[in-house]
Amino acid sequence: MKRSPAIIVIGGGPAGLMAAGRAAERGVAVTLIEKMERPGKKLGITGKGRCNITNNRPLDEFLRHFGTGGRFLKPSFYEFFVPDLLAFLASLGVETVTERGSRVFPADNQAVEVVKALAHWTRKTGAAIKTRTRALELLRDGNVITGVRVESNRTGQEKIFRADAVILATGGASYPLTGSTGDGYRLAVSAGHAIVPVRPALVPLETKVDRVKGLQDLTLKNVAVSLRIHGRKPIREFGEMAFTSFGVSGPVILTLSGRAVDALDDGLDVELSIDLKPALDDKKLDARLLRDLRNNPKMETRDLLRGLLPPPLIPLCLDMTGVPDDRTGNQVTAGDRRALRLWLKDFRLPVTGHRPIEEAIITAGGVSLREVNPKTMESRLVKGLFFSGEVLDINADTGGYNLQAAFSTGHLAGVAAAETGKN
Repeated sequence: MKRSPAIIVIGGGPAGLMAAGRAAERGVAVTLIEKMERPGKKLGITGKGRCNITNNRPLDEFLRHFGTGGRFLKPSFYEFFVPDLLAFLASLGVETVTERGSRVFPADNQAVEVVKALAHWTRKTGAAIKTRTRALELLRDGNVITGVRVESNRTGQEKIFRADAVILATGGASYPLTGSTGDGYRLAVSAGHAIVPVRPALVPLETKVDRVKGLQDLTLKNVAVSLRIHGRKPIREFGEMAFTSFGVSGPVILTLSGRAVDALDDGLDVELSIDLKPALDDKKLDARLLRDLRNNPKMETRDLLRGLLPPPLIPLCLDMTGVPDDRTGNQVTAGDRRALRLWLKDFRLPVTGHRPIEEAIITAGGVSLREVNPKTMESRLVKGLFFSGEVLDINADTGGYNLQAAFSTGHLAGVAAAETGKN
């Protein structure tokens, strides 16, 4: 009889594709199970379809973007880090470019091409990819993995795959239409693993509607945004943000959002402070205002501020500062000037909530890292059960860090699982 596959990989995202290919390269039989019609659907829409693959920052700085999870990732990154990933992608014909903030993208800006290259490579290594197939149950003999019970989405027929090792690479619970529906958490719990509470990360924030009315689709570049949580030191980020119908989004907001979500869940007051002129201190900003007022003594404030603000922000600025919109430059008082300065350097937006996990780029929480060996990605509870990618309790800021973690943990899990499969 033909031997059943030695390794089953559940999930066809970047972590799963990498794990399956690395294991198959080592001569063991591998089957990747993906419940969607094709692998890599979420990867194909990342970075607005451009795919921010990784980040070229040094290892020490890279790890800091994962907070406490950085220590867990060290062994994965030592084995397979940015230079290794870029060389690997180049070998598949995927050329890359490094942009602002050390972010790495495919040179053609096409995430779907990265997906195609990865899927082609995985198949070329000999791994079988079974799509429209859902993992129902992990099979165990005591604390040893023995296989997976699956169901075909086409026929509803169930089947059992026997295996020496199973790699859970199911992703998180964000973007469910791409297949990330939290299946991995259910499977991990069934094997005895604890799940750190799952919540959205890298998610847009909701604010008081009156503060953002009329600002939808406005993007601000080169601003400094501070997250102010009651009783804590503000956290400041610099870059780009955007207004939406419900609040704010954009790279800076997404980076701060994880901390905001946790604070909101704790019932704390959360507020954003936007410095619209971070390059100017109070003295220089006052000089700039004085110059504009003196050069335009008959111009009304609603027109004067066009040199400092995007037009949609001007009515809000004047309303919040109490400066009349028809006051001319020679009528603006020292008190008016001070109010304008304070607002330009500290435009406050109370945060009332966050968008649902379905709209988050990634998921925070997941399989407890205490129960996973960081040197192999193998469960400390069940022999032959491995984890990789977002199903684990690891998440980082926006900027390519999370995808690198998926590739690196997938690589390590695939290599380690292949050794299990040979035993």
